[in-house]
Amino acid sequence: MAAAHTPQEAVRSAAVRARDALGGDFAAVSVWERERGRLRVLVNVGDLAEGEEEFPEDEWYPVSEFPEIAEFLHEQWARGGEPHAWVERSGAPPAGGGPGAGADRPPGVPPWGYPRPGRSWGRVTALRRRGRDSCVVAPIVLRGRAWGELYVARAAGRPVFDRADADFATVLAAVTAAGIAQTERLEEARRLAFTDPLTGLGNRRAVDMRLDEALEAHRTQGTVVSLVVCDLNGLKAVNDTHGHAVGDRLLERFGSVLSRCGAMLPGALVARLGGDEFCLLEVGSEADEVVQVADELCRRAAELELGEGVACGVASTGDPIGPVRSARRLFRLADAAQYRAKAARATKPVVAGREGGPEDPVVRLADSPPQVPPAERRRFRGRHTPADEDG
Repeated sequence: MAAAHTPQEAVRSAAVRARDALGGDFAAVSVWERERGRLRVLVNVGDLAEGEEEFPEDEWYPVSEFPEIAEFLHEQWARGGEPHAWVERSGAPPAGGGPGAGADRPPGVPPWGYPRPGRSWGRVTALRRRGRDSCVVAPIVLRGRAWGELYVARAAGRPVFDRADADFATVLAAVTAAGIAQTERLEEARRLAFTDPLTGLGNRRAVDMRLDEALEAHRTQGTVVSLVVCDLNGLKAVNDTHGHAVGDRLLERFGSVLSRCGAMLPGALVARLGGDEFCLLEVGSEADEVVQVADELCRRAAELELGEGVACGVASTGDPIGPVRSARRLFRLADAAQYRAKAARATKPVVAGREGGPEDPVVRLADSPPQVPPAERRRFRGRHTPADEDG
């Protein structure tokens, strides 16, 4: 699991390794969704039966059909015991109980290696229906709580699992839990690296990465790439009058508005670039669609109870703005459009290239040296000024 980069890859790797280690024909990892009272299957690997998919979108089972994860195991841990795997078989239990009973059952193992009515008939039914003779079920425990289960099965006609297999599966489940925990930590670190902590939107790093990929698609496939740059008006006045805590709430509120508007476009990334600057990056939609969303954004921002609306600039490769060979040029164009919107106190977005093509005032502003003193130049993210050369 160390090589897994995503949670999905991690659970698939765990299932494959458990199947191979236990000599199974099939393996699955499921998560216990407490709020819904169900076991949801994350991955199936090996010999799949009819209706089974490797990464099912909606395969789940009520916990009421498999109460051991929610009842017995919880009670066992509460008494100081340790979670342990157990074996289920598709045949009827012999007299006096089955494997896991009496001397065949290690401490902490449920006394129903063969199911008893009202306990685990759901698993037995599933085994029979899918042509499997036995399975070993191992609880996956994360941070002291049941997270889910590791399930490995053998086909009909193969040797059934036994106590030694259950012991081994217990160890494999512990290793799986450690791998999932590490993957979750890495995923959280990635999330924090690409997320603005105040608003929960993407950050500058996320935009830079996505924009580089988008422009490569534009160069090779002609994909339309559009960038909307927003400057939240009146934030300083809110901070000075009501305090920075209220100003932060305004930033969060506008971030929510931007997120809702971004959801109108299928490939949008919305981000806070820092301070009162936000952006929306869209890949694949026509320029007019992006402008419509930017217009809606301006309208909704004007309705916020604090602030003075938003200044919004749009630059799209779908408009006559000249060649866009770098992310820096697209940013310059969107930034220049936003600058004109702010200077004119426009209530609608200003769009680069729509007032004369290459002679458009926004395009000329983006591509010409600034005409204001250096102390008054608007620096976008500390990264460039309109005078920068296109790279």
